[in-house]
Amino acid sequence: MADTAADPAAETALAEPRIVVETGLDARVAAVVEPVVAGLGYRLVRVKISGRNGRTLQVMAERPDGGMTVEDCEAISRDLSPVLDVEDPIPGAYHLEVSSPGIDRPLVRVSDFDRWAGHLAKVELAVAVAGRRRYRGVLTGLEAGGVGFDVEKTAEGEAGHVVLPLDAIAEARLVLTDALIEATLRETKRLQRAAADEDAAEDTAETDEDEADAAP
Repeated sequence: MADTAADPAAETALAEPRIVVETGLDARVAAVVEPVVAGLGYRLVRVKISGRNGRTLQVMAERPDGGMTVEDCEAISRDLSPVLDVEDPIPGAYHLEVSSPGIDRPLVRVSDFDRWAGHLAKVELAVAVAGRRRYRGVLTGLEAGGVGFDVEKTAEGEAGHVVLPLDAIAEARLVLTDALIEATLRETKRLQRAAADEDAAEDTAETDEDEADAAP
């Protein structure tokens, strides 16, 4: 379980809603999954059902700080499996797969578009903007009630800068690049150092308490 009780920033991140959400059966399953994930202190990123025979239910989740470990995935899977068995939102047999969002992750919250500014992304809109529904380019952050986007020239249109309305975004994800890999590795190392420092501080506090208890 992710511990957010003593971290106001984590609590704020945990409470931030998704603006890109599922539809159809995926949405019905997400309605079952999200409360369980949030109750454990994680944020749901995406629910996706793939395949017909031998279906897979993929649940992407993350800690409020963006990190995710194998142990985190196992914790979610343990608590989620019995809930899914009871609620039974998916007809037929399926395999549950809990994972991190990955490097070329989906962007589903407003903060995602700001956090990953400067990186290449693909966005699909529910309605056309400037005559296009699909955009590929570099995120420039939040501006004027939308997402700033330096668009690459494609067969669908010329290069340039656009602001895509947040409420029009149907799907968005990062594009795998060397710069993104480097940024993700740096962030992973930062989170690992922070976790190690936190563990060391807790060990020191426990030692101090033990010494105080042992004092005459």
